[in-house]
Amino acid sequence: MIHRGSCLCGAVAYEIEGPMRPSVACHCSQCRKTSGHYWSATSVDVGRLTLIREAGLRWYRSSETAERGFCQHCGSSLFWREFGDEHVSIGAGTLDPPTGLRTARHIFVRDKSDYYEIEDGPEQAPQA
Repeated sequence: MIHRGSCLCGAVAYEIEGPMRPSVACHCSQCRKTSGHYWSATSVDVGRLTLIREAGLRWYRSSETAERGFCQHCGSSLFWREFGDEHVSIGAGTLDPPTGLRTARHIFVRDKSDYYEIEDGPEQAPQA
């Protein structure tokens, strides 16, 4: 099973081999500011992510423990990874459909903004 995705302009494209973790929606202020809303992401082992095109890929150290991958040309938020971790989070919205993903949980709901509500159903955690 191969899943494909890319940024808006195509300067970054990737493939994922095998199954993906259900999506987790993060409502923390960093995710909101980098995406313009909350950020929903799946996650895979780093070795299962292959960059097909990476000319536009840049990494931004967003905290002492993690960095975010984005396209320098179109600004798409693509990846998040914690330093030293063997997993990479991938923005669910950057995947080509069908993704087969469902939102399993919402995290940092205490930090969500005031202009939207979180739907009932998936687990909601005040922090991570």
